[in-house]
Amino acid sequence: MQKEILLITNYFPPEKGAAANRMHSIAENLGKAGYTVKVICPLPNYPNGKIFEGYRGKLSISEKTPFGEVSRLWTWPSNSTNKFIRLISMLSFSLSLAVFFLFKKTPKKIFIQYSPVVVGFTAVCLGKIFSKKIILNVSDLWPLAGLEMGILNKGFSYTLLLKMERYCYKKSDLIVGQSEEILQHISKLENKKPLFLYRNIPNFKMPKISDRTTSKEVKIVYAGLLGVAQGIFEICEKITFPQNVSFHIYGAGLDAERLKSLQSKNVYFYGEVDRAVLHIELEKYDIAFVPLTNRIYGSVPSKIFEYTRLGLPILYFAGGEGGKIVAKESLGWVIPVNNTKKLQKFINTVSENELNTFPKQKVQNIAVSVFNFEKQFKAFISAIDTV
Repeated sequence: MQKEILLITNYFPPEKGAAANRMHSIAENLGKAGYTVKVICPLPNYPNGKIFEGYRGKLSISEKTPFGEVSRLWTWPSNSTNKFIRLISMLSFSLSLAVFFLFKKTPKKIFIQYSPVVVGFTAVCLGKIFSKKIILNVSDLWPLAGLEMGILNKGFSYTLLLKMERYCYKKSDLIVGQSEEILQHISKLENKKPLFLYRNIPNFKMPKISDRTTSKEVKIVYAGLLGVAQGIFEICEKITFPQNVSFHIYGAGLDAERLKSLQSKNVYFYGEVDRAVLHIELEKYDIAFVPLTNRIYGSVPSKIFEYTRLGLPILYFAGGEGGKIVAKESLGWVIPVNNTKKLQKFINTVSENELNTFPKQKVQNIAVSVFNFEKQFKAFISAIDTV
């Protein structure tokens, strides 16, 4: 009997970012494992809040893929900082999702990307109404993460989101978490619920590590979302880079326009590039920077796994479980989150000799050994097969 599964996600390629990459990897590898995969997602619009060219003017579009089918549904996109506008945007996709369930046949087993909460909650409700087996994928602990980032405040709306979160956990048949902290949080609320740890480990072909040039310049790179949580623009304003250290930025998001006009010595902004091209570009840098503006409980930036597979040592400035991983596995330097004085001191003193503490080849070897995609995915398949 053919195995089928439905993936519901707010993010999917051609959108870029950790969430889109993670869901595409799961869909692709489920297909390789013998599943026929159906994906439901909005028309692509992230992170700029505008429907991508080629998808504009459509209510929906269906695409055939090697792993199955992708159904892209209408949404009213927005990347506004206004909470009400963002809510309307999320509700628009939730409405499309409900209509899809009413008129289309869907697999018995569904895999739901929990965040954003409104979309995850809608998907779980539809799953229960239509008697589905629900696998919930939790990559961030919303609404707690929003509170810690300063996006949300305690009050009626926060309490409502907490109830929606608890409902999603309660009604799921299996919960997949991206970190130990996430699973600990959920187990306190649902102590009998089956849980599975699924790190966002990439599976791309590893590059061969080249010998470093004799240049004394230390090149630090950041590649990813340029949003409130990452605080790249604020870091560029607060930190000065000495003559022998340069900072290179790739990505898109709310801070992109401000970074374009930023005039700061030894800081370079390149905008957004394709992931395959980016991986080639990253090979010429010495250190990968992983920041967050605040320590977010449950968050483990997936850049740790991607950068180290490329052989880049990590300069970790985000706190929490991710810092423990970097320190435990000797993958780079850990600086307390928001401690710009210590960050400035590191940048002032980092040198070619300091790079020898975490050689690229050693970092890559550790990453390949510790973060094993095939082993993790085999266990993941066993877990979802039992649902």
